[in-house]
Amino acid sequence: MQQKARFQITGMTCQACAARIEKVLNKKDYVVTAGVNFASEEAQVTFDDSKTSIADIIAVIQKTGYGAQEKTDELPQAAPETHIGWRLWLLFAINIPFLIGMAGMLIGRHDWMLPPWWQFALASVVQLWLAVPFYRSAWASIKGGLANMDVLVSIGTVATYAYSTAMLFLVPLGEHGHAHGGQIYFEAGVMVIGFVSLGKYLEHRVKKTSLNSLSLLLKLTPPQVMVERDGHWQTLPLDQVQTGDHIRANHGERIAADGTVESGSGWADESHLTGESRPEAKEAGSRVLAGALMSDGSITYRAEQLGSHTLLGDMMNALSEAQGSKAPIARLADKTAAIFVPTVVAIAVATFILTGFIKGDWTRALMHAVAVLVIACPCALGLATPAAIMVGMGKAVQCGIRYKDAAAMEEAAHVNTVVLDKTGTLTEGKPSIVAAYTPAGDEDNLYRLAAAVEQHAAHPLARAIVQAAQTRGLDLPETYDAKTDAGAGIHAQIVGVGSVKAGKPDYCGLQLPAGLDSIWQTASIVAVAVDDCPLGAFALADIPKADSAAAIARLHAHGIATHIMSGDTQNTVSHIASQLGIAQANGDMSPRDKAAAVQALKAAGKVVAMVGDGINDAPALAAANVSFAMQGGADVAAHTASATLMQHSINQLVDALLISRATLKSIKQNLFFAFIYNVLGIPLAALGYLNPIIAGAAMALSSISVLGNAMRLKRAKID
Repeated sequence: MQQKARFQITGMTCQACAARIEKVLNKKDYVVTAGVNFASEEAQVTFDDSKTSIADIIAVIQKTGYGAQEKTDELPQAAPETHIGWRLWLLFAINIPFLIGMAGMLIGRHDWMLPPWWQFALASVVQLWLAVPFYRSAWASIKGGLANMDVLVSIGTVATYAYSTAMLFLVPLGEHGHAHGGQIYFEAGVMVIGFVSLGKYLEHRVKKTSLNSLSLLLKLTPPQVMVERDGHWQTLPLDQVQTGDHIRANHGERIAADGTVESGSGWADESHLTGESRPEAKEAGSRVLAGALMSDGSITYRAEQLGSHTLLGDMMNALSEAQGSKAPIARLADKTAAIFVPTVVAIAVATFILTGFIKGDWTRALMHAVAVLVIACPCALGLATPAAIMVGMGKAVQCGIRYKDAAAMEEAAHVNTVVLDKTGTLTEGKPSIVAAYTPAGDEDNLYRLAAAVEQHAAHPLARAIVQAAQTRGLDLPETYDAKTDAGAGIHAQIVGVGSVKAGKPDYCGLQLPAGLDSIWQTASIVAVAVDDCPLGAFALADIPKADSAAAIARLHAHGIATHIMSGDTQNTVSHIASQLGIAQANGDMSPRDKAAAVQALKAAGKVVAMVGDGINDAPALAAANVSFAMQGGADVAAHTASATLMQHSINQLVDALLISRATLKSIKQNLFFAFIYNVLGIPLAALGYLNPIIAGAAMALSSISVLGNAMRLKRAKID
C-alpha cells in the first residue's frame, strides 16, 4: 500500500544537495516518487510501506550525508530563532583587519595591511578551524557522488591558503616588500569564507522567517487561556486544554479551539481562515474557529477540536505540505544543478592552465581560477522556484485560498478559461423572493398568510417565504389542520380568514397575467389562495451572490473567458448569465455532460479551471487542468479539486489565479537572475575582471537577490 511521508532535511547547502537526495531516493524500487525542496528543506516521499518503513527512508537520506526527521501531522512548530552564532561573530572579527587593509590598498596605503605572519596566523584560524563545516559538507557531498557549492568554496580557499603559505615559507620575507607583497593572498581565503558564511546565514534567516507563513499562523493561537475547571476559572497553557473544556474569550483575545459558543455574544474576525475581513456575529450556538480574534464582546465556548484537528491546524499542515512540494518548472533548475559544479570545476582548471600559459603568470592564473570557483554558486538557481512558491502559497492562504501543491499553483497561472457551476458558486444556493404579484395591493397580507401556512412545510421555497415574512417583522396568525398535498402545495385553516392554500399556481387556481417581468418566466412560482380565491403569488429564484458580477468583470478584464455549466433549466441558467455578463451558458447538463464539455475546451487548446461545490461537479473538477472547490461543499468535490476557496466567493477564484500568475512571473524573474548571474560572472572571473573577494561577495548577494525578489510577492497588488 502506498504511503506518503514528509521529512525535514538538514545539512543541504545548495540545489545540488537536494538533487542528490532526490536522485538517491528515486532509485529505490520501493519509492514511488520523491521530491526534495531546497528552500523549505523538506523531502516528500511516496513509498510502498509493505517493502520499507519511515526509518529505512531516513537511513537512506542519512547515508547520503544529510540529516532527516519525519514531519508529522501535529501542529507545525515555530521556526527556530536565527541568531548570529559565535562562529560567524568570530569570522566577522577576523575579517575586520583584512577589510581595513583592503581599504588602505585602494587609497595607496599598503601599510594598513597586517604583517604577513599575522595574516598567516588569522588565516590559519579560519582555514583550519572555522572553515571545517565547509570541508565536512564538501566531503559528504563527494562521498554521495556529486559536488555541491561547498566543494567549490573549499577548493578555492584551500588553494589560496596553500599557495600563500608556500610563498610565505619558501620566499624570503624581504621579497614581499610590504604586507601584501603581491605574492600572498591570505585575505582572499579569509574574506571568501566570511562572505559566503554571511550569505548562508542571511539565506537561512530569510527562508525560516520571511519566506514561510507558518510562523505568522502560529501566532494566531494564544499561549494560554481561561478555562473552567471544577467550577472555577483558571489560566492554563494551551497544551493543557482538553476537548470538552469551557473556555472564555474576551475582547481582544484569540479563540484557542474550534468549538460552539455556550454563552455570551460578540464579534469574531475569522479573516485568517476565510480572507474575509468582515467580523462574524457570535452568540449561543454559533461555531467558533481557532485563531479567530474577538473584536468585540465576550463569549464562553466549548472546545471540540484542538491543535492539528482544528481548521487552522489543518490549514497549517496543508500549507506546510504545499510549500514543500515542487513545481514542474523547477525541473529546469534540477537538471542544471546536476551538471553545474563539475562543469564549473572544469572551467576553473581550464582557466588556470590557459591563463598560466598565455600570461606566463601562474599566480594570476590561480587567482582567476579561484574567482571562477567562488563566483559560481548554484544556490540562487536552487532557490529561484521554491522561494517564490513559498511566498505565493503564504499570500494565497492569507487571502483564504488553499492550494494542494505547487504544481496546481503553477498550472493555475496558465488558466485562460473558467467553467463555473451556478448553484452555490455564482448564486446564493438558496431561493429567495425576487418579485410579488398582488392584485389587491396588500403585499404584507400576502406575505403574512403565505408564511403562516408555509411554516408547516419543509420545502426550501417555503422556508424562503417564512424568512421573508420574518424579515418584514410580520406577526403570523394562528393556523390549524395543516395538510400537504404532495407535488402541489399545502393548505391550512386560519382563524378569521378561512382555508388558505400555498403552492403551484394551478393548485391555487391562479392564472398569471401576461406582461409580467421576465423574471416570472424563469423563477419558481408560489401562489396563494383564500377559500379557493387567488390572492397573489411570489416569484422565487436563486439570486447571484453580491460579488459575482464584479468577479466576472475582473476575470474578463484579465483576458479569462467564462462559461456556466449547470444542471438547472436552460432558461434559469441564461437568466443568471445575462445578469452577470457571461456569454456562454449551458443548462440541463448532467455530471457526465459537464466533464465532456471541459474535455472539449481542453481539446480546443484552452487551459481550463473548473469551479464547483457539489457532488455532481466532481467529474468536471477532475477533468479540468486545475479545479477549485468551495469550503464546506461536498467532500468528493473538495477531495477532487486542486485548491479550496475558503469563502463562497468567485472573487477568491480571481485572487487565486492572479496570485498564481504573479508567482510564476516571480519564478521566471528569479531563474533569469540566477542564470544571467552565472552566464556573466563566470566569464568575467575567468578573464580576471573579478578577484576572489568580490566573487565571494557577489555569490552571497546572488542568493539574497533571488530571495528578495520572491518576497516582493508579499506586497504584490492583486486587482
